[in-house]
Formats: sequence, C-alpha cells, structure tokens
Amino acid sequence: MCDERLRVALATPACEVLLGAALKPGVPLAAALEKGLGRGKSLAGGGAAAVRAAFAPASRAATVSVPWPGGALEIAGTRIAGGWLLRLAHLREGAGEPLLFHGMWTCDPAMRQLFALVEKAAADDVTILVRGETGSGKELVAEAIHACSPRKRGPFRAINCAALPGNLLESELFGHARGAFTGAHRDTPGHLQLAHKGTLFLDEVAELPLDLQAKLLRVLETRTVLPVGAREPVPVDVRFVSATHRALRKEVEAGRFRADLMYRLRVIPLFLPPLRDRRGDIPLLVAKLMETMNRERRRRIDAVSPAALDALVAHDWPGNVRELKNALSYAYVMGEGPLLVRGDLPPELRERDVLGTPSPDREAILEALRRAGGQRHGAAELLGMSRVTLWRRMRELGLVPPRKKRSG
Repeated sequence: MCDERLRVALATPACEVLLGAALKPGVPLAAALEKGLGRGKSLAGGGAAAVRAAFAPASRAATVSVPWPGGALEIAGTRIAGGWLLRLAHLREGAGEPLLFHGMWTCDPAMRQLFALVEKAAADDVTILVRGETGSGKELVAEAIHACSPRKRGPFRAINCAALPGNLLESELFGHARGAFTGAHRDTPGHLQLAHKGTLFLDEVAELPLDLQAKLLRVLETRTVLPVGAREPVPVDVRFVSATHRALRKEVEAGRFRADLMYRLRVIPLFLPPLRDRRGDIPLLVAKLMETMNRERRRRIDAVSPAALDALVAHDWPGNVRELKNALSYAYVMGEGPLLVRGDLPPELRERDVLGTPSPDREAILEALRRAGGQRHGAAELLGMSRVTLWRRMRELGLVPPRKKRSG
C-alpha cells in the first residue's frame, strides 16, 4: 500500500521478495523500484514519470508496466482511503498476453499448446478423449472442439455418465421406443439421435456400466443406434468427444472398462493441466470471474488485497477452476466493501498466513506489526485474519497488556 504521495505504507513479504529488498514505510515508490533494480540503476524509458502519471490524484484505478530485468514489472493499483492499493507482477519475457479461447482464459504455455492441439484435432472427424481433473473445464474443451470442427453448425449434446443410474442412462443415451417400459407412451430419441450431424460429449465415460459399453461400441462400429425396446436400428452421424478424470488403461486392467472401446474413444488423447500446475493463471481467472460476479452479485469488488491474492495462488485447488469460482462466491457473500481481503476467503484458504506459520506465533505477529508500522489492521491483513482474531491471539501470547481492574 502507498499513501497519496506514492510513498510506501505497507509491503507484503511477497512484494519484498519480488523487489529484492525490505521496504520501510515512507520510502517513495519510485525509489523502492530503483532499489529493486540494483545499485546504480534507474527506471528506464521514463518509468518513474509513467508511474506518477498513472497514479495521479484524479485517477481511481490504473495499470502501468515499467522495464524490469527479464521482462517488465506490471503495477496495478486501486484507490483506497488515504492512498493506493498496488499489486506488482513480474511479466517475464516469453510469457504471452492473456488469451481467450472459446470461454477459457490463460497465460500459461501448456494451455496455449493445448488450444493449438484442440484446433488441430478438431479439423479431422476422429474421436477425442479429454483427460483432466474434476472442475478443470473438460466440457469447455469439448465445446471448443465442436466449435472448431466442420460440425460446428450441428448440435452439441452433453451427458454425464456418472450422474444417472444404468437403466435411466441407457434410455437417455440410446432413446426408447413406445411401449418399451411403463410410461413410455411415445418414441423418444436419445442423445445419440439428438446429436445427429453434430458432436456428442460423454463426460466421465469411465463410469459407463459394462453392458452399456458394449452397446456404445456397437454404435461406434455400425454408426447406428438401437433404442430401448426397438427392433430396427436408426442411422446416426455423430462425432464422439469423451472425458474422464481416471486413467482408462488402469480401468481396463482392473476389468472395469472394455479395451476395444477405449481404443475407439481415444484416437486423439488430450490432457488438461490442473490449476495447481498453472498458478500464473490464477490472478487472471480471479479478475475475469470478478468481472462476471460484479454484474450479478449484490457486492462489488474492485480489487484483491496482496495477502488474499497470495492465499489464492498458494492453494492447491483440488477442485480446480470450479473450486476457485466457489471460493470467490463465498468471499462475495461473507465479506463487505470494494476490497477482497484474506479474511473474506473460505477457512481452508486462511489456514496458512503469508509469513508461513499455520497459527502465528509471537515472532510472526511482532514481524507483522513491524511491517505494518504498528497498526493492528495492517498486521491482521498480512497474517490473513481479522483484527479481533489477531487481538485474541496477541492476548493468548501475552502481547496485550491485561485490563486494569476498576477501583472501587
């Protein structure tokens, strides 16, 4: 954080690591940046003037980049009471600009490579298997394949093979004829027929029961579907895209999946990286999700505090992008004001503070107070807790003078 005159008021440990120097309150921001560049070096290309112009008194929010070793230093700021909340990010050479690909945002090289493979694989009418963890965006990849393919003007149908019991899944997938079972009053097409001339996405295909695997294999071989209770097969022209979070080869070895069906479905395998392997995308995804939530929610958030962003980036996200979206939804409901602070986040993201201590000890609290210039509010933000929680912890450690008993 900086005051109105762009002097450092409070710096997180991550910021000091990025600049390579401890930042004392009162140091001009330009001087702090030049200190990070090294002895005898100054901001090139009018960098200092660009920073002053971007964060002028009339500005409410701004972003500016200045030359930095190995690339550029991006400084994004939002005006707060008494000054500016700034976020610094090192944009390394070779790291591309944010890319939007059919609803998926990324800066990550592995994701860019995946997008290129999607475009290449989509051009030929072959089956594709998308492998990725829960919540990583496998259906978005399937939709992108459809949108990039010659079938893009046809229907896109999706069905989750793990969401329905076997008998209902069979009817939903293959359809049924009139009189096939009680309540079947008319012929009803399944997803296979509804996806004719288009793409059918089979999500969690590893959960498909073995008897339905045999029936699906027959569809792939003959390009016809036999609805439940019907006598005559119906021709279908469908492109299959499947997805799973399991390794199909291991499922085959365990006897839970047919080897012949696996070979039919995974002509082109694509692997979707988990969010923990592309942490550089997290600030971008947070910003894009907040743009949407600001239009839909009661609360509006204009900026994320450095400590909150550190917590978001450090989390392993076993639920991937879906879990990230849920965490932000929690923050929108539980927090208040235009600044998302670490205390707004779900408990599992607040368990570890930015100074690296699961429950801050005496030294961590004293260090946070030193960095915050003695202000408990700033120290609590650094530690990722509320002021009340910090006060209670300080009282437990004997850092708060005991209350004086009233005389009389």
